[in-house]
Amino acid sequence: MRTIAVLNPKGGCGKTTVATSLASALAWEGHAVTLGDLDPQQSATDWLGLRPEDYPAIVGVSAHDGPLRAPVDTDILILDCPAGIAGQALGNVVRRADTLLVPVLPSPVDMRAGWRFLNHLIELKPVRERHVTVGLIANRVRPHTIIYRELTGFLDGFRLPVVGQLRDSMNYVRAFERGLAVSDLPQYLAWQDWEEWEQILSWLRSPRSMGKR
Repeated sequence: MRTIAVLNPKGGCGKTTVATSLASALAWEGHAVTLGDLDPQQSATDWLGLRPEDYPAIVGVSAHDGPLRAPVDTDILILDCPAGIAGQALGNVVRRADTLLVPVLPSPVDMRAGWRFLNHLIELKPVRERHVTVGLIANRVRPHTIIYRELTGFLDGFRLPVVGQLRDSMNYVRAFERGLAVSDLPQYLAWQDWEEWEQILSWLRSPRSMGKR
């Protein structure tokens, strides 16, 4: 079983949206996906409760119910981590995961918070020794803006790959309200989002996205 954690201690950066979107995309590819909700707000769990039965199934497990364990037939476990994650909780996630995805928003506040977090993250032993791989996602971006250029320059300053960027689209909001993700939307509505996610999925399929175990 592969474990992918979506994390950033800064609240509101789109962790749950990225986690649920990834779960849906991988489920469409035929993987047995489990979505692990570590966030006390339980937004991913609520999303799963709204998901229609005629879309690819995603199993949900929640830390609210006790120690988080995925079913034995799970191919990929996706962890939606809470805001403010630090210390032992952060260490537990990093040691458990094969891949970490860190979404960062194009705002000065988010970039300052991201700078502190990423500098701390790359010094953790599993990351430093490449037992876990980190990928950065530029989230809710609007190309051709000054803040977008500042964000890309900020992300390029780390020794970590920028594995994709996701546009600022109402498709995410409208889909989430129905227990869906952009992968579940028709092509004529979400083809741009599909193309952006394909870049991230392509990286996740590659050996370089996996930590050394």
